[in-house]
Amino acid sequence: MEELMKILKELRPEVDFEKEDKLIDNGVLDSFDLVALVGEINEVFGVEVEFEDMEPENFNSAKSMYAMIERLENEV
Repeated sequence: MEELMKILKELRPEVDFEKEDKLIDNGVLDSFDLVALVGEINEVFGVEVEFEDMEPENFNSAKSMYAMIERLENEV
C-alpha cells in the first residue's frame, strides 16, 4: 500500500488520498491521471491492468486500487 500511496502522491501531490474516497466520481482522477496511474501500477507491481479492470469501483479509493492490485498479483 505504501508504494501505491507514493505513486498517487507523485501524480497528484495536492490530494489527501487517505481521506478522499471517491477519486473518479469526484473528479480527483481524470482520464490522463488514470493512464499514468495504470502505467505506474503495471511497472511497480508487475501486474497487468486491463480494460475490464478500469471500472470506477477499482479506482475510487486507494484501498480499492490496492485490492485490485492484490487480486491481479494473485492471478499471476
